[in-house]
Amino acid sequence: MNIQLRDPKNLMKLSKLGSFHQSKLSFLRSFLNEFKDWEYKRDLFELNEKGYGRAVYSFSKKNKTYSLVCFANEISDEERSDRVIATKWDAAFTLHDGVPTKEDLERLALNVPKQEVGRLSYKELTLSRANKSVRIFDHVVDSLSKGNQPNTELLSKVGYLYRTTAVYGSGKFGLADRFRIKNREEIYGPFRLEMMLVYLVRQFTFDQVNHIARHKNPNTAIELDLNICRNLGIGNSTGLGMAPFIVNHPILLNNWILARETALKKIREIERATKEELNIFKKCLVRSLKNVTNWNTDSEFQNKKIKQLTEDLEKFIKFLNEDFSFENTFPFNKIYIWAEENVGDECIEYIVSMMMEPYDEIVNPLTHKMSSEEDQHFNIPINRTIEELRNILEKRYSEILKIDFKKKENNQNFWFISKNKEEPRVANRYEMEGSNLEQPLAIARDIKKLYETIFTQKNSLKIGKFLTNHNDLRHVVRRAFIAEKFPYAEIQDNTIGSQLMPIDMLRLKLSFFGAIKFDPRSDKWLRICMFQGAPLPSDLKSFDNHWIYNSLN
Repeated sequence: MNIQLRDPKNLMKLSKLGSFHQSKLSFLRSFLNEFKDWEYKRDLFELNEKGYGRAVYSFSKKNKTYSLVCFANEISDEERSDRVIATKWDAAFTLHDGVPTKEDLERLALNVPKQEVGRLSYKELTLSRANKSVRIFDHVVDSLSKGNQPNTELLSKVGYLYRTTAVYGSGKFGLADRFRIKNREEIYGPFRLEMMLVYLVRQFTFDQVNHIARHKNPNTAIELDLNICRNLGIGNSTGLGMAPFIVNHPILLNNWILARETALKKIREIERATKEELNIFKKCLVRSLKNVTNWNTDSEFQNKKIKQLTEDLEKFIKFLNEDFSFENTFPFNKIYIWAEENVGDECIEYIVSMMMEPYDEIVNPLTHKMSSEEDQHFNIPINRTIEELRNILEKRYSEILKIDFKKKENNQNFWFISKNKEEPRVANRYEMEGSNLEQPLAIARDIKKLYETIFTQKNSLKIGKFLTNHNDLRHVVRRAFIAEKFPYAEIQDNTIGSQLMPIDMLRLKLSFFGAIKFDPRSDKWLRICMFQGAPLPSDLKSFDNHWIYNSLN
């Protein structure tokens, strides 16, 4: 059986992409697989009795070392904010290339807590900051200091002790540019260094609560149970800063989606599944349900999606138990077809993720195809013709070409960069000034403009000649020729229309990171949890590959 890859014109709609879930392809899961045989150490831990000070953690293999440098700071409740305008945080971190010297630590102490206002060097690879979930953090410290483990029911509602509010890399604020490190085999996969930073930060949070509890009451204090540690992650607050990334990196987006779609295609083409494979699929499905039932949010939008997902999963499990036989040929193809016909997008994409769980031999090789060298495709083929460009637009952008941008609702929003924080923002162009500073993120509108413009040109006209008179369309001409080669490079939707839900863009990217428990705080920012259920550094030599379906009891 030869299954076709799913059609980008349907798959690349924002509402569909905003229904993606983590999978074995997710970066935090592939990061752990990549680094499971590295040597983990806590190299420095100089905190005072209240938990303020510095610490260093490292991963080493042969002559390579990556070190997380942590600075825990004393701030007041009034100074604690997840917003980008914050200037102080409970902790600040950088991932250092190699082993930091004493001079490095002194330099970093002056700069890392300042974040954007500080300056890093080529020795630093990523930069981050985080705030405590104060209620949970204080509860854990108080419980441990009295000799008790914390209330796991309370912990499960939040899922973390700290949440990061930004993770920077690739040359920002003086950090090492990507070209310095991009050829290192162990970090070639996407966002390896960012995942490493977050994972080591998680361990710091456990060490910090144990340390504070011990100093608070040395006679009765105990350490946080290791199983509770495993089932706590790191939270993250993410806003619009993440959204333009997937528009600005079309080849990378294609490679992420293509890896997922290739895995789905190959699994649907399996004629006979083994008993072990089927057991893994069913076991992960059942275990995963807890991640849905204890998914807490105040968002009406997300609660509707969770309710629908829960109902659809109940329907799916009933189908598996009563109406389906895994003895069927091509069992996963039949499951997928049933899902398309019977449940919503949220559940379809959930099932797609589940289908990958038994198949390391299919999924693991694909993780190494999820990076991209976008500069290799930057040059526009100037000797191609207008006729060829028109054919590409009609084939790759047929849905977008149907949008009427003369209608007010299809042109409602504009993207811009905030003056204070240089962060992406979106606003209503009919209610706010500033649309003259619009960023080139309205790809659908610009593609339509390009299509209408080339109708006045001769078919034989060369692209180079066309661009001498239409330089304003250069960015979408480039994208069209990229989309010709990379079918999943483009969101097939309107990123400035009145129906835009920016969190769909955030969720797409975060699902590939490996986030769970999306908690929208508006249509423009959300909280998530990462590494919940993950093995501790001491577990890495041997751990359950399906750890993400663990949860607090």
